[in-house]
Amino acid sequence: WKGIPVFDMGSKMSIDDFGWGSENFHKMGREKAILIDTILAFGFELLMCDVDAIWLRNPLPYLARFPEADILTSTDQLVPTVVDDRLEIWKEVGADYNIGMFLWRPSSSSKKLAKEWKEMLEANETIWDQYGFNVLVRQQLGPSVDGESGLVYAYDGNLKLGFLPASIFCSGHTYFIQAMYQQLRLEPYAVHTTFQFSGTEGKRHRLREATVFYDPPSYFDVPGGFLTFKLSIPKSLLLDGKHSIESHFALINYQIKQIRTALAIALLLNRTLVMPPIWCRIDSGWLMNPQDWTGNVMRQPYVCPLDYVFQVNVMLMELQEDEYGQPIRIREHSFFENPLMPQKVKESRLVVSLCQEGSEDCQVSNATSQTGVLKVPKNSSEETYKTVFSSFKDVKVV
Repeated sequence: WKGIPVFDMGSKMSIDDFGWGSENFHKMGREKAILIDTILAFGFELLMCDVDAIWLRNPLPYLARFPEADILTSTDQLVPTVVDDRLEIWKEVGADYNIGMFLWRPSSSSKKLAKEWKEMLEANETIWDQYGFNVLVRQQLGPSVDGESGLVYAYDGNLKLGFLPASIFCSGHTYFIQAMYQQLRLEPYAVHTTFQFSGTEGKRHRLREATVFYDPPSYFDVPGGFLTFKLSIPKSLLLDGKHSIESHFALINYQIKQIRTALAIALLLNRTLVMPPIWCRIDSGWLMNPQDWTGNVMRQPYVCPLDYVFQVNVMLMELQEDEYGQPIRIREHSFFENPLMPQKVKESRLVVSLCQEGSEDCQVSNATSQTGVLKVPKNSSEETYKTVFSSFKDVKVV
């Protein structure tokens, strides 16, 4: 209709958001295998990714370095087996082969694999497509194709398989948590928003935190403006002591209390809260203590994604206001660093300093100091906040 060449799969898939393991989720997996089987028959190479993976730069020159490969796939590997941009060392890849990003070339073995994979999923509608792919490919793994390329014979003994390095074809953990590409001084090609806790909203928020998600201008200039603040964290909580669950939660809870207060003030002033970067001591859920992995590149402590601490999908729900009260409106901690942020919003700013009531120059006032800072007594009442900030409604950022 718009002059764009497309291939109509005819799958009649639901466009609703559906969860992992649901009936629609498994149907999507079958359609993926059907599509691969169909396209390979035309003799095309096929670079495929899930919709929750994004390309940060053109991967085709990298993929062309391995012309012998039948399949190049990403993995859930969390520990790098190489420290440069070579393929992962296949003998050391213990994690699942993740089919959120992979390249297929139309060889006799890849076509045979696609057909068998499709038939497996059609015969049993409860099989996860990635699980089925892993089972088939691992039927016969080894030996290496040669000593240089990093490819390995797999599946039927003829399929040439390679594993894309997790440092530059990133999972949600190697990109957002470990920042493996930064530690190894590499430039990533893609990120797949796996290893997170808040569904679609959480994935979108992760991409926003990394400033790689496109939002329209209205996202950056909202009625009421924004409230931002800097967390105050004692050195003893952030840096001292052992990395334990107890020290982790002591640090997290200290920050949550300040965020709770900031959310209350944002609601009071009808402003959208720009969340602060939140510090964590240990990993969340997937691997409780990263120090236990051999070869990890993770720093301690580290700035963790918002979904490690809050249920982002719940925070961003469109709830009934009469039942749940005024909606919470938030933005990601990197909001003002986004290149799409209008200069007029960044420049319309009021700096506020909390002071001890009774001390010099600490009194309820709408006037800023000579340095342009508004001083507000700590523990002020709601009425005081409303009165003081009513003079600054046109200021975009407090």
